[in-house]
Amino acid sequence: MSLSEFFASLNQNGQLLAGLGAVFAALFAGIGSAVGVGHAGQAGAAVIAEDPDQFGSVLVLQLLPGTQGIYGLLIGFVIASKANLLGAGAAISPEAGMSLFLPIAFGGLLSAIAQGKVAASGIAMVGKRPSEAGKAIIFTVMVETYAVLALLFSFLLVNGVQV
Repeated sequence: MSLSEFFASLNQNGQLLAGLGAVFAALFAGIGSAVGVGHAGQAGAAVIAEDPDQFGSVLVLQLLPGTQGIYGLLIGFVIASKANLLGAGAAISPEAGMSLFLPIAFGGLLSAIAQGKVAASGIAMVGKRPSEAGKAIIFTVMVETYAVLALLFSFLLVNGVQV
């Protein structure tokens, strides 16, 4: 299949485009979460090695960047359901399929990585001042706001698509 034939098939198959949107939503948000949780986990290991009593605070901070992966997976399932990818159903138009490429894919990727960096800094702060764990969590949750906005916008876009 040539490149021109591939793009021609995309123009005729809305479900393929929707499927790519579902995969991208789950994949990119999941990658971002893995990177973010990894950053926080590295910082957490250093703090726990010095003070094992801080495990609870450190764990909360490490888990926060993982939510974007959950958001991406949720939107991926919603797209798959909406586009009839989970069972037999009517085909959707290419325009509808194209509109299912969503903000959660890239919003989740970028916000999870940024949140992981903020969480790692918060974990370092907890290591030096355990009483400041609440502030570290607030800093980390502030980045979550943008992941939630991407989730909301993605959900609204999916529900606005007519199949």
